[in-house]
Amino acid sequence: MKKRIILLLLVLVPLILSAGVRMIPLHIGNEKFIVEIADTLEKQVTGLMFRKTIAPDFGMLFVYEDDQTRSIWMKNTLVPLDIIYLDRDKQVVDMYLSVPPCKREPCVTYPSREPARYVLELKAGRAIEVNLKLGDRLFFILK
Repeated sequence: MKKRIILLLLVLVPLILSAGVRMIPLHIGNEKFIVEIADTLEKQVTGLMFRKTIAPDFGMLFVYEDDQTRSIWMKNTLVPLDIIYLDRDKQVVDMYLSVPPCKREPCVTYPSREPARYVLELKAGRAIEVNLKLGDRLFFILK
């Protein structure tokens, strides 16, 4: 049994390390967040699923190549989130605040009312705390 666990770890650890978690700073007004970039289909499907806690200064930024109506759901998400949709100019075009985790299938989806290029997920309540409003621009640089 121990040999199987060691073999499994030898296989999984390099895969996890090569997954390439990318983090960048993102500013909402004077507030700085560190956001994890979800720029592949796999990362976008997984999102913040299964995370038991989210730090107040942490978020996830979903990055797409074009502007279109986006939709987020809370399947397997354990904590409430603020969902913020941004257009190509990084301007807030829609928000859902304090979205609860999905408790039963089918999970509710939260579509953007306007086309969006980015979706930002933050710990629930942070958008209100930083006074984020529709039309505000966020600052971040994708490397």
